[in-house]
Amino acid sequence: MRRRLVLALILAALPAFACSAGETGREGSGPVAQDRPPAGAEAGAEAAPAAARPDHDLPLDRIRLPEGFSIDVFSAEVPGARSMTLSPSGVLYVGTRERGGPVYALVDRNADGYADRVWKVATGLNTPNGVAWRDGALYVAEISRILRFDGIDDRLDDPPRPVVVAADYPTDRHHGWKFIAFGPDGWLYVPVGAPCNVCESPEIYSSITRIRPDGTGREIFAHGVRNTVGFDWHPQTGVLWFTDNGRDHLGDDRPPDELNRAPEPAMHFGFPYCHGGEIPDPEFGSRGTCGKFVPPAAKLGPHVAALGLRFYTGGTFPAEYRDAPIWAEHGSWNRSTPIGYRVMRARLDGSRVAAVEPLAEGWLGRGGDRWGRPVDVEVMPDGSLLVSDDHAGAIYRITYSPEPPG
Repeated sequence: MRRRLVLALILAALPAFACSAGETGREGSGPVAQDRPPAGAEAGAEAAPAAARPDHDLPLDRIRLPEGFSIDVFSAEVPGARSMTLSPSGVLYVGTRERGGPVYALVDRNADGYADRVWKVATGLNTPNGVAWRDGALYVAEISRILRFDGIDDRLDDPPRPVVVAADYPTDRHHGWKFIAFGPDGWLYVPVGAPCNVCESPEIYSSITRIRPDGTGREIFAHGVRNTVGFDWHPQTGVLWFTDNGRDHLGDDRPPDELNRAPEPAMHFGFPYCHGGEIPDPEFGSRGTCGKFVPPAAKLGPHVAALGLRFYTGGTFPAEYRDAPIWAEHGSWNRSTPIGYRVMRARLDGSRVAAVEPLAEGWLGRGGDRWGRPVDVEVMPDGSLLVSDDHAGAIYRITYSPEPPG
């Protein structure tokens, strides 16, 4: 009789214990959406409240920044964190690059610079690298499709069914993951990388396309772009700037990755015929001279894998950062001596790049050990800069505070 009484008391206590565990920061789960999503996608939410100061073992003391800047962890609970976008209400959405990978939502409700909660708002997607926000909806780019989640800000615990906006992009996985963003013209810009290291391919490849928000009217905006995974528009001129990854297997020191500028549609940036504005391709270079193509605005390091890019529009960094492009370098994967693994910025003189300088570096150790790989950057309303890292599964927050006088 006593054993039955003890067992009953234990069973009665279990639900309360489970609720308590979820409320104190351990993994919890929200309701799953009732609607069935399109094939290959599952809409659902798993909320994991984070600590006010998230525990992590990331060696941030290795990161080198200019004087007055500092870096901390915004969240250490975002495995495979890739592209980011911010809704007007302050929800940060983060894509991933894995098959079946989730899309995350993060909220810093008390504005202390640390994410209070992390949700999985979608799973079962095909490499949902790209995310963008417009008119109350989250747009997510898979390999061959663009999805839209309407009203998701208000339904993080019960995400809506995704609507298929476009389903006619190529299915190639090689350079198939996509960075997406809405331009000042209201169109969604969607790149299509080369399906190879270097090759001639149908016109849709090696391009930046754009579509209307409803998925109609697709056209090619830029040609000869091997693989861009980051772009933004200058806040004053509205001109598109983008990073582009150079081809492999021409040696350690060439060709450079590129920072490009596209002031008008239909420009051709050289791939696969010319690299870095001056290096004819050994196989395809005889079919087009470098002088026919648009040279890069800046030549970046060879194989640095320059990815996500934003213009700094915040108000807390020094004046020289205002309207400057800042981008993440994911780092080389096939270079004898690794390089990259940092966050960079350009000094502009009008439309000309006057200099390229590091903002944050140190994810690559002296012996070539790599503990982090920056992917994307996002300017926050308070002027801070977020940096995603798919290797460490983290999002960092860079801030600036000038030294007090005297």
